[in-house]
Amino acid sequence: MKNLDFIKDLGSSDFESWILVQQAYKENAFNEDIMECGFNNNSGYVYIALENGVQIASCFGQSVDYITYDVETGNEELFDTYEEALNN
Repeated sequence: MKNLDFIKDLGSSDFESWILVQQAYKENAFNEDIMECGFNNNSGYVYIALENGVQIASCFGQSVDYITYDVETGNEELFDTYEEALNN
C-alpha cells in the first residue's frame, strides 16, 4: 500500500470518512488489490482506489460512494453499492 501520510492532515470529519471507507472495503472488497489510498484536496474525498477500477470514497463523514472512471470519456459515475459499480 502506498504512503498513508495523508492521514495526519485529516480533519475530524475527513477522518470519519477514512473509517467509513475502510469499513466499506472490509465488507465489500476485502480480497481486491488496493492501488492507492489518499485524500483529494479538490473534492474533499478520502478514498481507496482498487485495481479493479472501483474507488471507495467518502467526504465530510458522509456515506460511502463507489466511483468508476471511464478513461475514454473522462466521466466519473457514482454508485450507491459496490455491486452496482462492478457491474457498470
